[in-house]
Amino acid sequence: MTGRRLPDWLRTSIPFSNTMAKVESLIRENGLNTVCVHAKCPNRAECYGRGTLTFMILGNTCSRNCRYCNVTPGKPQRLDPDEPVKIGRAVSALGLSYAVVTSVTRDDLPDGGAAHFAETIQQIKTCSPYTKTEVLVPDFRNTIKSLQCIVDADPEVIGHNIETVFRLFPEVRPQADYHRSLEVLSWFAKNSTAVIKSGLMAGLGESDEEIASTLRDLHNNGVRALTIGQYLSPSPEHAAVQKYYTPEEFASLEAIARSIGFSHVESGPLVRSSYYAERTLCS
Repeated sequence: MTGRRLPDWLRTSIPFSNTMAKVESLIRENGLNTVCVHAKCPNRAECYGRGTLTFMILGNTCSRNCRYCNVTPGKPQRLDPDEPVKIGRAVSALGLSYAVVTSVTRDDLPDGGAAHFAETIQQIKTCSPYTKTEVLVPDFRNTIKSLQCIVDADPEVIGHNIETVFRLFPEVRPQADYHRSLEVLSWFAKNSTAVIKSGLMAGLGESDEEIASTLRDLHNNGVRALTIGQYLSPSPEHAAVQKYYTPEEFASLEAIARSIGFSHVESGPLVRSSYYAERTLCS
């Protein structure tokens, strides 16, 4: 399937603008990472052109090896203690009203990197007091102390992606656990005033009923904001695309999600976790 020609609705242009150049220059000069680059996001040019991006903290090497993800797996490097303040200053320099921060997974760290996340949130608040912050966090192995650390930092949105349906977890996310992710989301929903958000990829071989069941599980565990997008295989070594969903099918999935009770849904072929993330708080 990965060798198939992409459907027309997945083809995007790559416009260049002075704003895009400013974003790329700021990232490069400060030695920052973005998931836009490392995950080969198809919306990178559009978002950079709008002056938005998703910061990726805790390095650029992941301690896990999910079969859908383009981020490099391996032995992670030492944390950069200056990374939080660099991001805070970058948010201020770009004039962001809404900042999204995600990370690689760091199972090698005692707290999974939660304190580094919290410091990053604090630096954004210090450097740019009017900026809303969304964090997309790993599961932290469901360690309550780490989850509490994120809540105490008081971001407006807390996200943790389920990514795929229960049946496909052993194949696609072998070092993660479907029920653990639901437990993490549920804990955040019960212990935080933040909007709780999750994301699902379509096209890995799931059935319509499995998608609906996953959406019900997410909603039952406190998730109220949802993204659904097309899985695109980064390389022949990654999991293959089993189906390209049409825009009409994504519209149907959005209708199902809204009927279940989600207050905010972004569903479309090019939707990613942080695509137009600022709209999360507008619903």
